[in-house]
Amino acid sequence: MDFEKLIEGYKEDIIKDTQKLVKIKSVQGDKKEGMPFGEGPNKALEYTLNLAERLGFKTENFDGYAGHAEIGEGKEVVGILAHLDVVPEGEGWTYPPYSGEIHDNKIYGRGTIDDKGPAIASLYAMKAIKESNAKLNKKIRIIFGTNEETGWGGINYYLKKVKEPDLAFTPDAEFPVIHGEKGIMIFNLVKEFNKKSTSDIVIKNIKGGNAPNMVPDSCIALLDVKEEKKEYLKTSLDNFIDKTGFKMSLEENNEIKIISKGISAHGSMPESGQNAISQLIKFLATLDLDDSDVSNLINFYEEKIGMEYYGKSIGCGLEDDLSGKLIFNVGVIDLNEDKASISVNIRYPIKYDEEIVYDGMKKELKNLDIEIDELDHMKPIYVEKDHELVKKLMKVYKSVTGDEKSEAITIGGGTYARAMSNAVAFGPLFPGKEELAHQKDEYISIDDLMKCSKIFTKAIYELAK
Repeated sequence: MDFEKLIEGYKEDIIKDTQKLVKIKSVQGDKKEGMPFGEGPNKALEYTLNLAERLGFKTENFDGYAGHAEIGEGKEVVGILAHLDVVPEGEGWTYPPYSGEIHDNKIYGRGTIDDKGPAIASLYAMKAIKESNAKLNKKIRIIFGTNEETGWGGINYYLKKVKEPDLAFTPDAEFPVIHGEKGIMIFNLVKEFNKKSTSDIVIKNIKGGNAPNMVPDSCIALLDVKEEKKEYLKTSLDNFIDKTGFKMSLEENNEIKIISKGISAHGSMPESGQNAISQLIKFLATLDLDDSDVSNLINFYEEKIGMEYYGKSIGCGLEDDLSGKLIFNVGVIDLNEDKASISVNIRYPIKYDEEIVYDGMKKELKNLDIEIDELDHMKPIYVEKDHELVKKLMKVYKSVTGDEKSEAITIGGGTYARAMSNAVAFGPLFPGKEELAHQKDEYISIDDLMKCSKIFTKAIYELAK
């Protein structure tokens, strides 16, 4: 089958349809009738299902929670799991985040690589198989979720309505094959403030971050500062910036704002970004504050979280031989004069469980009156390297790319692969390429988008023949 020639013939359509989908701001919004995750994700779902129909596939919309498109016949189903929602865009983009502009042979925009470009590549892979008249023994079904970034309500709803595929992959991570994913926990650290500040510098509020699974690129503290302390504050900030190199600034009106700018990144790779919340807290911890509940929380954060990525100081510095170290990311802070909530996203090693993580943190939180509000949890997944699915996908990857050195890997990211049995993540990021999911200036190169399309075509065929 000359799948590659067919895919090359679709090149302009693949680019154009990726751009159109990226232009839809599919960040989760307010629930509306028939739109459980808001207008943006619903618009993206409708656009994609309409495109699938035009490409000649059978489609079905499951009450706005998810949808699928399929070809072929047979009792067994090969699934491709994609998501159409995106995380918020953040700040500092070179090109508009919902424009799909092309520069230097790259399509820029939120979702280009996570996961809209791969979703379009998968659709055209199915089209190539359909038009080739290849003989299939299984049905091929691409499933579109609508809130992968914010809770998985869409895919869970779908799987209550439809039997899961027999084998599946999700183009939502890296190549070659992801055969294991760390456990994921999202929770808030919550503290009520009873002992109020009477200091010359009072922290009125702190707000920063967009989502727990993003490294925050912005954080702002609002301070009430007595006149005689203003010069001390400005000098302290200047000295701190000189010492650390952090991007921070001060604005003065009736109150004083301390503005911290970081670099956004995926929450599973905080070392790739710069946490604006953590660097702001680090500065506040240097100030001459009183013994109030707010200042005690600041000191706790600096001592037990700081600028760390691995959770060691807060009691959960775990590691295993399958997936490496636990990853700890503070994604959001919302602090006022009455209480504080700090949203944390943890990726813990495959051989552990969430209770061990929580128990370790609770020991460090003892006597601090800081509560853990558990929000979400996904267990780790692990598929052996000699599993049929892993072996077939590895063979396809090597045959198309010529990369004989790479082996199946484990990651800290969470994909739809863990929503069902017999599923793994497969692409779209190639080894050695920069990871830009959840970061500003996210893009997918057109060459990589086309290569993905070719790999997915062959992979689907090999699994379905």
